[in-house]
Amino acid sequence: MTDLQKYGPWAVVAGGSEGVGASFAHQLAEAGFNLVLLARKAGPLEETAAAARGHGVDVRTLAVDLTEPDALKQVREVTDDLEVGLLVFNAGANTYGHEFVTGDLDGFQRVIDLNIHAQLALVHHFGAPMRERRRGGILLVGSLAGFMGQAQISIYSAVKAFCRVFAEGLWLEMREHDVDVVEFVLGVTRTPAMARAGLNFDIPGLHVSEPDDVARQALAALRDGPVQVAAGNERAVEKRSGTDRSRLVLGAHEASRRILPPASEQSA
Repeated sequence: MTDLQKYGPWAVVAGGSEGVGASFAHQLAEAGFNLVLLARKAGPLEETAAAARGHGVDVRTLAVDLTEPDALKQVREVTDDLEVGLLVFNAGANTYGHEFVTGDLDGFQRVIDLNIHAQLALVHHFGAPMRERRRGGILLVGSLAGFMGQAQISIYSAVKAFCRVFAEGLWLEMREHDVDVVEFVLGVTRTPAMARAGLNFDIPGLHVSEPDDVARQALAALRDGPVQVAAGNERAVEKRSGTDRSRLVLGAHEASRRILPPASEQSA
């Protein structure tokens, strides 16, 4: 069970409305953490909050688009009176996929804003007090996409690579102050977001993780940074980290075409 004394009394979960984010909320509430849940969609956000309150903890919610210029200001309005000991950044979805040179730069910028700018802003804001208190934890949810460039999601893959390297540097800096940092890398996971993207979970041999399982593994890995990988995806990470990049990239491209619909059919 996640250490309430080390990481409590409040946890902020960005992207805490459904899928893995909802699993984080349920499991942290069960462990006694009070929660601040952030997400764009108010409906699923309130449903998750209501379920978490069933464990007897306090829960605050904020329906917010983290790419908006005043997002941090909105977050501060609901958290500045709290002692936040754990930040879970699970909001880094791919909001726009397209071939780069024929795509919309504003669409790509939103991917960058969510996965880099919003993440850095929250880590900077909540991480500084943790450093001063000499306790706390920062859990960044990563992706296998960050280990290899991919067609149609080249920007998403690139920002996920950035986030992994950032986590490694942050881990080095914060470990001197007893603050734990880990990026937990997900592979294919049975979430509403992946379902909306049209991903085929039924391909023979495809490893599919469940949200509750990966949330449990991620919380257990808080002390084991800088990077940990969801069970069943370790071999994929090793393979994607090889040096024969053209062979690996082309092979992964062919595999992805088997589990994803054509780009023209994918939802944003």
